[in-house]
Amino acid sequence: MEDPVAHKRSVTVADVAKAARVSKATAARVLGGYGVVSGKIKDQVMAAAAALEYRPNELARSMSTGRSGIIGVVVGDIENAFFSLAVRGITDAARVAGFNVIISNSGEKLEAEKSAVDLLIGKRVDGLIVTPARCDSIDHLRHVRRAGMPLVLFDRTIPELNVDSVTGDDREAAIAATRFMVGEGHRRLAYVSAMDAEGNGFIDIGGISNSAVRERVEGFVSVLTEAGSPNPVHYVRLGATDQPQTDAVIKRLLADPSPPTAILASDSLVGLRVFKSLQSLGLSIPDDVSMISFLDADWTTVTVPPITIVDQHVYEMGKLAGERLVARIEQSPLAVERLRVRTRLVTRGSVAKR
Repeated sequence: MEDPVAHKRSVTVADVAKAARVSKATAARVLGGYGVVSGKIKDQVMAAAAALEYRPNELARSMSTGRSGIIGVVVGDIENAFFSLAVRGITDAARVAGFNVIISNSGEKLEAEKSAVDLLIGKRVDGLIVTPARCDSIDHLRHVRRAGMPLVLFDRTIPELNVDSVTGDDREAAIAATRFMVGEGHRRLAYVSAMDAEGNGFIDIGGISNSAVRERVEGFVSVLTEAGSPNPVHYVRLGATDQPQTDAVIKRLLADPSPPTAILASDSLVGLRVFKSLQSLGLSIPDDVSMISFLDADWTTVTVPPITIVDQHVYEMGKLAGERLVARIEQSPLAVERLRVRTRLVTRGSVAKR
């Protein structure tokens, strides 16, 4: 026996027009949300559409209106609570403005980011929010601008691209966290990041391609320089990309003839990995090693002791990025802005006095 549902054709604008007893052009105006019709006619068409379970052909609508009603978002690592919160803020802002969102995850890989951007452009999205994996390789983002598509950068900024961006106050946040640890008597401080680095070691600050990481390292190093550290970059480590790599980074740090007494983790995933690494070595926080992590992730409040964190207000950052992109799509006359959302240090019990 044939399944009648399998062969059911899609309901068209013409079907809705016939059921509502109006012309196809009138039905199209109502369903497309353009033009002027009376309230009575609009109600007739919408009632007919609901009765027939009409679903709009988004591709056809985008071709006729020039809008898809969709924005594209490319984030660095959706597993990271930072980006999950940001996406929630973006999607909430988009939904209020009547937009849907397509999300792509680059895994902080440049080629994956390029592919995602190409795919989203092919989907005829109305605008893009991108967290650049690298701030020194931007031809694909220049292409977005040349194509006339609105673009907002999130979490990282590329001044030479001349587009809107929404970031945290990364340098100032790192300064506040580092000064707190120095104020508690720590002089040997480590900074640990998940950013890839050749040999899993530290590279020159100016060579760090991620603007957020670079600014945090700059802030970290500036405080240690003020405190009279003879080699403030000695304990800066990149390459904590997963648990085994983080274990290796921490072991190398603690094997130093003068090991660090405190660690600043660049994000919540790195912070959790550092916490696990210290636990696996039988070390106590903060008695053996103190630590601070960026982002007020759930895990930071359930450890013993709870972890001192840099609260980044990430939802607000995402919401602001979404609102900014919508304003660009709506062709508001806006000057390019690099918006920074202030952070705050939340002290708990993970930093001991020395």
